[in-house]
Amino acid sequence: MIQALQLILSLGILVALHEFGHFAAARIFKIRVERFYLFFDFLFPLPNVLNFALWKKKIGDTEYGLGWFPMGGYVKIAGMVDESMDLEQMAQEPQPWEFRSKPAWQRLIVMLGGIIVNIILGVFIFINLTFFMGKRVLPMSEINKTGIVAYELGELIGLKTGDKILALNGEPVIEYSDVLDMNKVLDDNSYYTVERNGAKKKVYIPSDFADILAENSRKDEPARFIDHPWPFAVDSVLPNMNAEKAGLKKGDKIIDVAANKISYFHELQNVLKINKGKKVSIKVDRNGEIKDLQAQIDKNGKIGFAPKSLLKDSAIYLSYSESMVVGTKEAFGIVFMQAKGISKIFSGQINPKNSVGSVVSIAKQFPTEWSWPAFWMLTGLLSMALAFMNFLPIPALDGGHVVFLLYEMITGRKPSDKFLEGAQKVGTVLLLTLMVYALSNDITNIFMK
Repeated sequence: MIQALQLILSLGILVALHEFGHFAAARIFKIRVERFYLFFDFLFPLPNVLNFALWKKKIGDTEYGLGWFPMGGYVKIAGMVDESMDLEQMAQEPQPWEFRSKPAWQRLIVMLGGIIVNIILGVFIFINLTFFMGKRVLPMSEINKTGIVAYELGELIGLKTGDKILALNGEPVIEYSDVLDMNKVLDDNSYYTVERNGAKKKVYIPSDFADILAENSRKDEPARFIDHPWPFAVDSVLPNMNAEKAGLKKGDKIIDVAANKISYFHELQNVLKINKGKKVSIKVDRNGEIKDLQAQIDKNGKIGFAPKSLLKDSAIYLSYSESMVVGTKEAFGIVFMQAKGISKIFSGQINPKNSVGSVVSIAKQFPTEWSWPAFWMLTGLLSMALAFMNFLPIPALDGGHVVFLLYEMITGRKPSDKFLEGAQKVGTVLLLTLMVYALSNDITNIFMK
């Protein structure tokens, strides 16, 4: 429920501001806006099915409303072929206050208005998150004292626990975040330079690694291929689980399991995995006193507690001007990742079944407990993603209208209303097909677990 509420609030903000971008640009050029709706007041994409609003009020020439279909939203701009498919209006003589009566360059700005606002919002969010939260700094020089932790996906590409990562694609890595720069990791012919047993070697990342990550990301736990070693303590004990039955308590530091010394969380995971299904001895440090416990490990190699990191990383607080540089780079990094992901789908390197998801997938990205930093981080990410997706040259999206307007500006020939109506219908069918496909992916994923 918390995840759904966060998603609805996030989409509400994004859609309202996106549509406001179109609305404001239209008003600047004295174009009449007949409707401004958050969410659809019809069964999208069928404009004449289940037409009703949860709330509406007319102010001036514009009817403002809240639709019942909680996805998307729209502004109905007079004299424009859009999702409302008001063909009756388009059959009448053009009026000076209509969209179709304005110069092409003005219509182009109106169509770009939503995308521009989403970009501004996304950049603004990332700048302010950087300024108020600081930039987390975890030097690779510290991590390389022990080396990285390679999970199953990391081992798949040839990494090993204990490897010291020195460079990515030939560029030295200074901070741990550099190692996980997915814009570089998912480049063609990417590779890590690592030091293993005193010798340097290259570990090449396979071209289908993006698809492997996407497939594993559809599981309950996020896909991880590497991590840094981190000391830990017990943050919470799950009720009625083996950890509680064994007497484990919040704040305990596990130092030994089945005669294996434990310093980092990945070491505990390995020992529990080896001994799954067994009852083992556990030594914990409880406020400086050593306690001996006995715990049953379940078939999944878990005992039932949540850890917290004791790693003393640091956050550097930047000036606002510095945050503007860092935040803007992070925001546009999302756009580059989106573009790279789509290109890999079309090249066959990513199976769309693993990477195309509906609002169900998006909702699962939000935390199960309300967190404003996480909420704004995901809202900023979605804002940049929404801007990119709307810019795609698909009829019915802003990008499709932009393509037709650029054609008109270059050739001097305006596409006919009949052509635009047909393109709108084709685009709507494409979007509906994509929505059904995305939803079916999520449903299949739920039942295949």
